[in-house]
Amino acid sequence: MSESALGKALRTDPGSFAVRAVSMLFQFVIPLGLAATAISGERGLGNVLTYLVPVALAIVGLSVLIAYLQWTRLTYTVGAEDIRVESGVLSRAARSVPFDRIQDVSLEQKWLPRLFGLVEVKFETGASGGDDLKLAYLSQDEGARLRQTVRSRRDGPTTSGDEPKYPAVEPEPELLFAMPPRRVLAFGIFEFSLAVFAVLGGLAQTFESALPWELWDLGLWQERLAGPGQYLAGLGALAQVVGAIFALLSLALVGVATGVVRTVLREWDFRLERTDKGLRRRRGLLTRTDLVMPVHRVQALRVRTGLIRRRFGWHSLKVVSLASDSGSANHDAAPFARMDEIAPIVRETGFALPHDKLDWHRASGRAHFDSALINFSILTIIATMIAIFSPLWWSALFPFVFGIFAALREIYLWRFNRHALDDTQLYARHGLFAPSTAIGSRVKLQSVDIVQGPIARWRGYADLRLGLAGGRLNLGALPVERAKSLRRALLDSMALLDFSQTMEKGTAPD
Repeated sequence: MSESALGKALRTDPGSFAVRAVSMLFQFVIPLGLAATAISGERGLGNVLTYLVPVALAIVGLSVLIAYLQWTRLTYTVGAEDIRVESGVLSRAARSVPFDRIQDVSLEQKWLPRLFGLVEVKFETGASGGDDLKLAYLSQDEGARLRQTVRSRRDGPTTSGDEPKYPAVEPEPELLFAMPPRRVLAFGIFEFSLAVFAVLGGLAQTFESALPWELWDLGLWQERLAGPGQYLAGLGALAQVVGAIFALLSLALVGVATGVVRTVLREWDFRLERTDKGLRRRRGLLTRTDLVMPVHRVQALRVRTGLIRRRFGWHSLKVVSLASDSGSANHDAAPFARMDEIAPIVRETGFALPHDKLDWHRASGRAHFDSALINFSILTIIATMIAIFSPLWWSALFPFVFGIFAALREIYLWRFNRHALDDTQLYARHGLFAPSTAIGSRVKLQSVDIVQGPIARWRGYADLRLGLAGGRLNLGALPVERAKSLRRALLDSMALLDFSQTMEKGTAPD
């Protein structure tokens, strides 16, 4: 963005007018298709051209007109202290955001704007309820220049009376982590999902009137399945078992394929780079996102793995930041990586992974015993009620056996839920089959609360809830004395730093 353009009302790229028009047309494709099906079924195909084509042409013309008016009435102004966006055709709306409230500026490309070479600029303010400012759409070069301009004005002058000098194009960043296509496909195999069935069910229910049969007619489904069912019954027990195995394998194949497709769309060409502003993450096949996570705004880290991927040495790293990522404070920094690949990223954030000399402490054994007893008691009561009132009395064994396993699991988890404290960080580990490790900075905590319920007060344990700017870090079921000593230590660490001055300077605490 040139200096002469600062302070002037500017329009978005003219291509955004075309993107809006096409997007509005897509909303009418399905209704027009259903209308064409209904008209052709009742009055013949010839009437579709007579009745539907004029309506379609009118909709196209109206969509183009509305999109053009919206584009002409949308302006943005980059001032000395804020950025202002005005929009609206009939009723006008103006939104002004001071630069010091902007956490960061991210660029996003959905598939349609990407065809036109356009990006959506998002100004992340850290406000709740999705209250961030968006500007759609600018060219890629203009979006990058606007991001640099906003950052320079947000950070203020380098010396008294001088404007900070930022290049129009960002310098080439240093690559920290990347996922090539083979890594993305491998990640997708572990992301098993049956969401496709939920989508198909929703579409079938939405367009049930267009289907040639009644979707929820159980009698019709029984008739349709009666023939194959009788055929399988005549083949014997072995064929039925083979059929059931084939059905389960088909279900597993659909789940794996769905996970691969979702992962490829989200993580394609994943790149995490180090820039002068922090960690820059770019990813996505159809929707391409370009997000910068300022290092000094990183509040905590989370390292996770899964039951199966743990056996193959795969882990994920998320950072908890003040800037949001699609409405969440958790950013994927390395969603599918080895620990030796995660370690350098952790060092870049100013944090450290757990070391061998940490003094790990377990949660209260009483708390896990109480939880196991409560779970077993509730499921035993359910099993008793089923045995008394249900004609299928034997089904009461299922909640009873499940209660036994739930109690044993809770007792066994006591060995794995641990926490530790060193000079600068707090560590918390949770989970047996899919362990997770949270790492928080002692000086960046916002609050430390001790919470006790009636049973916890009676039995002598408490939860320690730690407030972060962007999330929470909880230590559950600690002995009361341990919880109090941790709170004293953490409060002493928090008192050593004036956090407001740190944020004003835009640097990480030493």
